[in-house]
Amino acid sequence: MLLTSYILAGLAILLAWPIPVMLSRARWSTRSPFAAMILWQSIALAGGLSMIGALLFWGLNPMGNTLISSLISGVKLVLGDPNVNSPGTVHIFALSTAALLGFHLVLTLIRAAWRITRQRAKHRHILSLLSEKSPTDPTTLVLDHETPVAYCLPSFSGSVTVLSRGLVKQLTEDELRAVMAHERAHLDQRHDLLLLAFTSWNDALPWLPTSKLSLAAVQELVEMLADDAALREVEPKTLLRALLTVATGALGAPATPNAALPPEGAPGGPTEELSSRRLKRLLTVQPQLGGGLRATIIAGALFLIALPTTLVIVPGFFE
Repeated sequence: MLLTSYILAGLAILLAWPIPVMLSRARWSTRSPFAAMILWQSIALAGGLSMIGALLFWGLNPMGNTLISSLISGVKLVLGDPNVNSPGTVHIFALSTAALLGFHLVLTLIRAAWRITRQRAKHRHILSLLSEKSPTDPTTLVLDHETPVAYCLPSFSGSVTVLSRGLVKQLTEDELRAVMAHERAHLDQRHDLLLLAFTSWNDALPWLPTSKLSLAAVQELVEMLADDAALREVEPKTLLRALLTVATGALGAPATPNAALPPEGAPGGPTEELSSRRLKRLLTVQPQLGGGLRATIIAGALFLIALPTTLVIVPGFFE
């Protein structure tokens, strides 16, 4: 059990700092944002499981050689069996920390989902008062505002895309089609759920530097995925012009924006920020990663998840 806890602790340290930092600097991620997204998710899941598992196995070590035997001993200890070894103060602290960390992560996820759902419901109500449905698409709302704005509002009961009248006036037909394809990709691929997980991770562990780093990386990757979806319908230069129109319009927005405009830095949703890496990949067409390399990266991501899972489920495997 001690060896298992040491392995999980070492894995947790690697996934908490050096691996996320290296991935955030990797140039290949712009050539395959899907593979990079899978890898970021595996790092977050495996990191959380490793942290909790390391503390759990360290705390259970005095009561048995495997997880099952330790749990059985724990039940006997609670029932008052005098033949069971009682864990010391340090081990009890480790068990308590594991339980509190797991509860904290789950509770933060639930709280973030509740907060974001309330924000979106309130925003949807404001939109119902200040916008009208597009005559060509009932899932698109047109906001009577001159600032070029385009964003999506995910919902399980009916997602919508919001365009401002100022944006519609400035864009050509092809550019408008590019914006619509971009926002539709956010909704169809449920990028909001991906961002929700990393937003809650950042809320739960704000003291961990890589939690903010991973959230920023995933926000950029979902935009790249939406860009790729739009590029299946329009040329890169068309999409770039449309994105620049939205970006420059946001820079020139008034200091007191309309209540129906997307709240700045709203959690759990696409940011639409035109980063330098997004701009570069639209200006210079880059070849996609080869199928073999993508498969290797995804296999590595699956291995990252499988390793701590195996160590937790089969704790006596390395004993």
